[in-house]
Amino acid sequence: MISTLTEQAISLLKQLIETPSFSSEEDQTAQHIEQWFQLQNIPYQRTKNNVWAINKHFDVTKPTLLLNSHHDTVKPNNGYTKDPFKAIVEDGKLYGLGSNDAGGCLVSLLATFAYFYEQKNLKYNLVIVASAEEESSGDNGLNSMLNVIPKVDVAIVGEPTLMHLAVAEKGLVVFDAVVKGTPSHAAHPNDDNAIYNTISVLEWFKNYEFTKTSKALGEVKMTVTQINAGKQHNAVPANVDLVVDVRVNDKYSNKDIVDILQQEAPCDSIIPRSTKLNSSSIPMDHPLVKAGIEIGRNTYGSPTLSDQAVLSCPSLKLGPGDSTRSHSADEFIYINEIEEGIRIYIELLNRVIL
Repeated sequence: MISTLTEQAISLLKQLIETPSFSSEEDQTAQHIEQWFQLQNIPYQRTKNNVWAINKHFDVTKPTLLLNSHHDTVKPNNGYTKDPFKAIVEDGKLYGLGSNDAGGCLVSLLATFAYFYEQKNLKYNLVIVASAEEESSGDNGLNSMLNVIPKVDVAIVGEPTLMHLAVAEKGLVVFDAVVKGTPSHAAHPNDDNAIYNTISVLEWFKNYEFTKTSKALGEVKMTVTQINAGKQHNAVPANVDLVVDVRVNDKYSNKDIVDILQQEAPCDSIIPRSTKLNSSSIPMDHPLVKAGIEIGRNTYGSPTLSDQAVLSCPSLKLGPGDSTRSHSADEFIYINEIEEGIRIYIELLNRVIL
């Protein structure tokens, strides 16, 4: 059964690669996933471009484990030498946009769900969501499903981790900051030039250190990523606009970060775009983590963002593929990584839900 499910998973991944599915434009890949459920004779539901199902013997008295990964992709970059929308297999690698992030994870979780779908007397219910709009953190992705699907007690989020256990993940807050000055003609003296005022502000952001360090995620990482000022050469602008990217460890809430920067940052204003992308983690003594360690998987903290950010329950990030390949030119996943991913997912759940 596992070998058949693996073959079907790889076949589905090839279909997904060859079907463009940019965030908010996942209608066609959602149809492929619906057809896969039909092939498995598994009842499913579709909410916008999110496709989901529950195990056959769902029991409301039991806790629920969410299996989740996404089927949307970023747009291909200009460095591709292969057709990003053609599933090409060479030297054991399956090339194509979304193969690694996160198609390999998604089809492996779908196969795992199908493996357990009809089993009775599971300790956990299973619900799987093939979600949309992960790459854009959109309003119609997994976040929109949390009031639709059964209440979730714990989750496995499929992202490429080389099948090691990402037991924590940094959150994200993006800020728009403004440094003001006095506008003037460039020919006249001006001791309040907004651009010069920004020098000390940039030094402050560069050198600032948040005091709380996480064992799993390390320090909060704050980076100025964009700067914009002025419209013509002979006019001193009234203000400089900055964008500040803050990767938040699990020792702070996003609100904590907002409060700290609004109190301490030497800007005239600093406003968060959103506070919904929180850090996430799972206790090291959770059965999923203990089972993963027992079968030889390592644990680590992940600096990259995923749909874990919208979950309030404990969650584990785990999946085939390598995060360093995500969003890269000529993206690929090894075929044997998918085979291994399905095997490890099943072995992990065998230890936890049976």
